Amino acid sequence: MELLKGIAVSPGIVIGRVFVVDEERRRIPKRAVPSERLQIEHDRIWKALGGAIAELNSLAAQTREKFGSEPADIFLVHVRMLSDASLTRPMHEVVDREKTTAEYGVWKAFEDLIARFEALPDATFKTKIDDLRDLSQRVLRQLIGEHKSRLNQLDHQAVVVAPDLTPSQTAAFNRQHVIAFATELGGRTSHTAIFARALGIPAVVGLPQLTEHSTDGQTVIIDGDRGIVVLEPDQHTLDEYRSYIEARKTVQLSLAELAKLPSVTTDGTAIKIVANIEFPSEIPSVFAQGGEGVGLYRTEYLYLTSDKEPSEDDHFQAYKHAVELSEGHLLTIRTVDLGADKYTQERADNPERNPFLGLRSIRYCLQNLAMFKTQLRALLRASAYGPMKVMFPLITTTSEFRQAKMLLNDVMEDLEDEGIAFDRGIEVGMMVEVPASAVMANVFAREAAFFSIGTNDLVQYTLAVDRTNERVADLYAPCHPAVIKLIRDVIRAGRHYQIPVSCCGESAGEPEYALLLIGLGLRTLSVTGSSIPVLKRLVRSVSINQCERLAKKASTLDSDAAVQAFLKDRARKIIPEAFDGRSDDH
Repeated sequence: MELLKGIAVSPGIVIGRVFVVDEERRRIPKRAVPSERLQIEHDRIWKALGGAIAELNSLAAQTREKFGSEPADIFLVHVRMLSDASLTRPMHEVVDREKTTAEYGVWKAFEDLIARFEALPDATFKTKIDDLRDLSQRVLRQLIGEHKSRLNQLDHQAVVVAPDLTPSQTAAFNRQHVIAFATELGGRTSHTAIFARALGIPAVVGLPQLTEHSTDGQTVIIDGDRGIVVLEPDQHTLDEYRSYIEARKTVQLSLAELAKLPSVTTDGTAIKIVANIEFPSEIPSVFAQGGEGVGLYRTEYLYLTSDKEPSEDDHFQAYKHAVELSEGHLLTIRTVDLGADKYTQERADNPERNPFLGLRSIRYCLQNLAMFKTQLRALLRASAYGPMKVMFPLITTTSEFRQAKMLLNDVMEDLEDEGIAFDRGIEVGMMVEVPASAVMANVFAREAAFFSIGTNDLVQYTLAVDRTNERVADLYAPCHPAVIKLIRDVIRAGRHYQIPVSCCGESAGEPEYALLLIGLGLRTLSVTGSSIPVLKRLVRSVSINQCERLAKKASTLDSDAAVQAFLKDRARKIIPEAFDGRSDDH
């Protein structure tokens, strides 16, 4: 049995079988394979070699047609190398001798040969090293590509284990077959983690060397509540976790009874609990769990789940669907927030060194006006079908906010000229997610219809901690006194200028943090749908006076650890069912 501790990013507990998705990389991990599966690995090597040879023959034919026979001969030399038993035999020997995967056998055979060539004094041999590296990657691509395609063809329930997963991979999961996942990289507020929560898939990230310890078919426990992964658990651990799963079901059933009850404190103050969503299809579930609407509809999925840029009609159909499903309840749609992920970097001629501090979010939109106007047109067209609000992300200067509003007005004029219906009175607000906008909240409050505090980025930029970097995950602290001070100032500015303020960061879904936010004066919390029942139980168990005392005490503490411990202790006493008694180290 092996117990690994990572970062809990999506709640739930699952016992299942491992399905490893390897990324192409310089070093392939050595993973054990049962003796009865070795023949399958040998067959995979032969299939990969055949695929690589077919690819090379095709390249040779294309090159011959364009450039003549001499350049084409280079590819034919590579074909002969892949057909040479002195190269292919060691691949199979490694698999048999070390009882490992086809990927490792191929990688090790090539690396051993490259090392021998590098040791030779004759420079002639060293020129072959690049050829060998190219061939190694070509054959590995065949193996890894074949394995990735198997993910789409899964016909059984599996727990996906990978070095990392893109948001598009996560969004494309078949929920019937992928029941959980764990990765080596990532943080709590990465896009991939957010998609996992939206899909209701338990997930743990930040587990170094996870794939090296994992083998297809292994029994695994994913504890998305505590950030624990157990490989090949013993019987005692299996029994223990099965009892946790049953206890969790009982708690969920009791919480489900709250769905139709109002979200009010014991002293009668209404706290609006709404949802963060990725897909319009989540909206019925939001209402079923007791939510009152959508506080943040992230529109990036239209880009992240497709190989092509969405058209105006793609946008319009999604937003219209969301409006119709909302049935007149709150629907706040955020304009696209791209840039701090692989989407824009993969399309850039010169990828940015630090995209989190680069051309992202509203900055990206203001430099890609055609794309931005396409979305604004679709949003306004959808507003004719029911109430919605629009908000702009990552605003740092008043000029950005004014320019974005001006573009929205330009699009309104275009639609009027075309005779297309839209809501002329649509409310336009902004995300407060950088220290600059929090410090200038009094200025922005004169121009915005509402604020939504995005703690995911506010914490990141206040503390200079990359929120997707598992190496500094322990420094990412929503309870840091500096973050609390900024949030308090934003709430005060909203109250002074009488504009609504909500919080839509992932932290708002944590009971202890919700207590703090309510105590600081927030009356709207926007959270992942699965967090709604627990939050409603919390709200119905406390008074405003109680929360304000907690917030006042928390504001006197000088470290995030002290604030976190204090709030968690109080929350545990108020709603013990949200804390099942397991320690973080199991």
